[in-house]
Amino acid sequence: MSRLTVFGIEGIGEIRPGHDLAGLIADAAAAGSDTGLADGDVVVVTQKVVSKAENRLVPVDPDDPLSHKPLVEQESVRVLRRRGDLVISETSHGFVCANAGIDLSNVERGWAALLPVDPDRSARRLRDGLRARAGVEVAVIVSDTFGRTWRRGVTDVAIGCAGVAGIVDLRGTEDALGREMQVTEVAVVDELAAAAELVMGKASGVPVAVVRGVDATWLRDGNVLDEVVRHPNDDLFR
Repeated sequence: MSRLTVFGIEGIGEIRPGHDLAGLIADAAAAGSDTGLADGDVVVVTQKVVSKAENRLVPVDPDDPLSHKPLVEQESVRVLRRRGDLVISETSHGFVCANAGIDLSNVERGWAALLPVDPDRSARRLRDGLRARAGVEVAVIVSDTFGRTWRRGVTDVAIGCAGVAGIVDLRGTEDALGREMQVTEVAVVDELAAAAELVMGKASGVPVAVVRGVDATWLRDGNVLDEVVRHPNDDLFR
């Protein structure tokens, strides 16, 4: 792999519960200039539009900025830290994130978006839908914005995937100097999600991007919940 191309898919429009998201993505990609989907593409879709299409929307009081806090408790299996209005908790998926991943941005006033029930399954459905509608074999990543415990700022990571490895395990292979690598496991789905976010942005209305030119060996059955989420027995900080 010597070159990656990343581009956004525009013209998808506002997503409503029950919308055929795969169909909308396929149509918008085909209608764009040089954005038609091709075999081997990785299609990165933001969690927000997946949650909207799957009707993971809950009404909240638009005049109370804290009205979504009971939802945070509801969607958390464990609260790790509290500081003021901020809650760091673990979701049923095993994600450790702020406010159980519940978000008020890019949803209509008076509504909050919950995470998909099973983001890996959501990715598989989108992959199957794109195959049926566009006739292409693509991988799909469902992405969301997470903070990092020891670094400022946020970045997009994968919360679900289909048709692409969650982790590429380089243990046992040699580095550039011929030394055997002992611990290197690369979270390629997170790297692809972060790359896609660069062309989507947070307020540009582009919820889907395509990463083209991915190493073909990465394109295999994969998932986030089993591969990427660290098991509590291996976690030194919980």
